[in-house]
Amino acid sequence: MRINPPLLTILLSLLLFAVAFSSLFIGAADLPAGDIVAALMGTADGPTEIIVLELRLPRVVLGILAGASLGISGAALQGLLRNPLADPGVIGVSATAGLGAVIAIYFGLSAVFPLSIQILSMAGALLATLILSLISSRDSSVLTLILAGIGISALATAAISLTMNFAPNPMSLQDMIMWLLGSLENRTMTDISLAGPFILLGWLIMQGVGQGLDASSLGEETAQTLGINLKWLRMKVIIGSAICVGATVSVCGSIGFVGLVVPHMVRSLIGHSPGRLLIPSALLGAILLSGADLLTRMPIGHGQLRLGVVTAFIGSPLFLYIIYRTRGTMR
Repeated sequence: MRINPPLLTILLSLLLFAVAFSSLFIGAADLPAGDIVAALMGTADGPTEIIVLELRLPRVVLGILAGASLGISGAALQGLLRNPLADPGVIGVSATAGLGAVIAIYFGLSAVFPLSIQILSMAGALLATLILSLISSRDSSVLTLILAGIGISALATAAISLTMNFAPNPMSLQDMIMWLLGSLENRTMTDISLAGPFILLGWLIMQGVGQGLDASSLGEETAQTLGINLKWLRMKVIIGSAICVGATVSVCGSIGFVGLVVPHMVRSLIGHSPGRLLIPSALLGAILLSGADLLTRMPIGHGQLRLGVVTAFIGSPLFLYIIYRTRGTMR
């Protein structure tokens, strides 16, 4: 079944609004709908205002920003690298951002300065971005970018394992593991003000890459004859994706499968044109992550689900199903 891209964008926007608005009503505290609406209108006070505006609303906004970043980055990277298995993790930014957070926890900086996790995580992401920008600034091939991303990711993952191996105490190790599993819980407007500008900057850098991605899908020589500057296109996609994904990981932790699965889901609805996938993938990524966050609010057993665990359980079966459906076209 094929859906007209503008129509799909409208439908996904409405669905995202419904999911986001519903998220404000779900939580440990059972609040009347009228009180929640009053808090959003600025006419409520007391505990209701704190719960809605300082706890639930930042969580909803951050879920939208993070999901949209992962979705649009996955679609752009799959189009640029011409690889349906590409996702934001392939450029190594997620791992380096995670390394920065783990280092902050290891040295106890998070206990002294709570924002140290986000700041060091962003520093790790920016370091990976700098390395990738230096590589993409040369007239390098797509294969070189993939290998560079894999190398950065492997080195950062090894450093994370080393840091966890020498964790000073079991509590620090638990904090590292729980952070790496990802969560939107207890996020505030401070987190949004820290990561939001970088997320928006990443989106701004990737603005207008759709036409170039469509042309590059026909081959590099064809794209060049159409007047596409492939070097500039690579830099915009790589740097834009790295900045917004790094900012997302810095406040949400590592969240997998969203950037990998969402472009495939959109592709099955509107076709294989890379440029047309970007905005719908951003919207569907926001919907998927916001929906997964709703599941983490359900108490299960003696603990609570983490966001990265939920997205993995949702994403991996979907991905296997997509591979099964498209196995004939991927040969």
